[in-house]
Amino acid sequence: MSSKPIRIPGPDHPIAIEPVSRRVVVIVAAQVIADTREALMLKEASYPGVLYLPRSDVKLALLERTDHRTYCPYKGDCSYYSIPVGGARSVNAIWSYEAPYDAVAAIKDCMAFYPDRVDRVEQSA
Repeated sequence: MSSKPIRIPGPDHPIAIEPVSRRVVVIVAAQVIADTREALMLKEASYPGVLYLPRSDVKLALLERTDHRTYCPYKGDCSYYSIPVGGARSVNAIWSYEAPYDAVAAIKDCMAFYPDRVDRVEQSA
């Protein structure tokens, strides 16, 4: 992954993607679902920043792809995954732009987690 911030200009809907210097760990039902030092922070317009973790640092065997799909005019088509060990709370807990638009290509092989659908998202040095 690039260590340089990616900035997408646009006065109506700016998007910035920057590397995160901290370790990020996602935990559900006392299981580590993801552990990375290669996370990206995507900041979009006035929305809170979102952590995107490399798919290679997520335990895919603990996930279940769902039929849920959404579309973002700035990022593209989005797929979703549930975390079965988390029960009903963790349905569609993860999203991924598997073929994002070129302007946000840095998140292509990444996954994002809804913080309220997992037990913890920890960041440490």
